Amino acid sequence: MRLPSLVVLLGLALATATAAGMPRAVVAATPESIAVVADDGHTLTLWGKAPPAPKGTILLLHGRTWSARPNFDLQVAGTPRSVMDALVYAGYAAYALDQRGYGASPRDASGWLTPERAVGDVVAAAKVIRERHPGLPAPAVVGYSMGSVTAFFAAQQHPDAFSVLVLYGYPLDADGARLATLEPDATEPARAATTAEAAGEDFVVAGAAPPAVVEAYVAQALAADPVRVDWKNLAQFRLDPAKLTTPTLLLQGVGDGYVQPDAVATLFNRLGTPDRSWVVLPDSDHVAHVEDAMPAWVAAILGFIERPR
Repeated sequence: MRLPSLVVLLGLALATATAAGMPRAVVAATPESIAVVADDGHTLTLWGKAPPAPKGTILLLHGRTWSARPNFDLQVAGTPRSVMDALVYAGYAAYALDQRGYGASPRDASGWLTPERAVGDVVAAAKVIRERHPGLPAPAVVGYSMGSVTAFFAAQQHPDAFSVLVLYGYPLDADGARLATLEPDATEPARAATTAEAAGEDFVVAGAAPPAVVEAYVAQALAADPVRVDWKNLAQFRLDPAKLTTPTLLLQGVGDGYVQPDAVATLFNRLGTPDRSWVVLPDSDHVAHVEDAMPAWVAAILGFIERPR
């Protein structure tokens, strides 16, 4: 049995994390667009990039405001920042889901996204990935920010759907009680416009990313998601860490203001799986995955997936 571990990364440089200098020619510039039909018949877009013979699959879930491609396939001239490219270069098939209403996935007729609907969509995407790679284990799922909450609940309800659970930038307390404060009062979706200020506000650690990266993230986020997605019925997230039996990695940037260290410590100690690790990345914040810490971010995830066991 693997013992729990807590790791603070103080400048990690691993061979699996050479994303900043990887050859761009080995990865397709534009990901494949894959249709995922949810159990209610709604069609979602799953973006995919894969090497010829992948050794595993990884499903990436974006956060509350910005969709898959700005987060996981960010294109910056002369400065590789695509998480998907880095994972492909390391030998994995990388998939990123535009959740309902985000990016290339339209809203449904209700105009709302709910936790139960989001979980159903994520499980449908995982099924498509398994069908595309029948000889490989179930995908690892990496949930970012609000996506980590969805990934948490999906793994809790469907423990066989994923081989590994990564909760990155987890923004809540251990059981999600703070979600009650986020429930909207409106009876109709607000469909509020997104802003450049909101797109750039998570870059808080000075010098963590070059200005060109911040500018590219803001531009690509606004282009992909001009309107904010509306969530409701957040109490459907009935989170219970004791019911998580999937091997779990907690991952955060040390300067991430959304992550409450005491809450994450409680979550870590209450996880139902003994196969768990908690990694804190230096010189980074809530967008470590596109900052200069990106190679260490990739290495932390691959190190957990490939851990001895």
